Amino acid sequence: MNLNSLRVLLKQKPTNLHKVVHCYLNLHFHTSTAVHEIQKMTRLRVVDNSPIGKQAMAEGKPPKCIHVYNKKGVGMIGDKVLVAIKGEKKKGILVGLKQNQKPKVPKFDSNNIVLIDDNGTPLGTRIYVPIPTILRTILKEKTFSKGADYTKLLGIASRFV
Repeated sequence: MNLNSLRVLLKQKPTNLHKVVHCYLNLHFHTSTAVHEIQKMTRLRVVDNSPIGKQAMAEGKPPKCIHVYNKKGVGMIGDKVLVAIKGEKKKGILVGLKQNQKPKVPKFDSNNIVLIDDNGTPLGTRIYVPIPTILRTILKEKTFSKGADYTKLLGIASRFV
């Protein structure tokens, strides 16, 4: 039902009050559950000081995940993702997630990403939020296996949790 049919129901008898309430709830509340995993169309938060990331977050248009570079299609900490930001495609590394983590891996309030170029070099020079210490081992393993240099990302991080 739309807003016009809601107005018609309000003008009718008070016996349709339960329909009015049901219609109002369906118009203004989401009934689907929140999914705490990184998949396509997930909104992310840029946590470095890259110019494109700062501008997108200041405008209130956070980047959206287009693709997750792993076999499952669900992003975990340390995974590389392709994001759409300001009408451009950029790659990034997931450095903090809302979803439940393994023991001793912190759970964050937002899905955090650091933007990188094709070589694995970060676009920014500083990361503003603490990143998990487990990311050190994950990114060092990926540096040896994939050939990209993710150690620079660890170098610009100021705090580890």
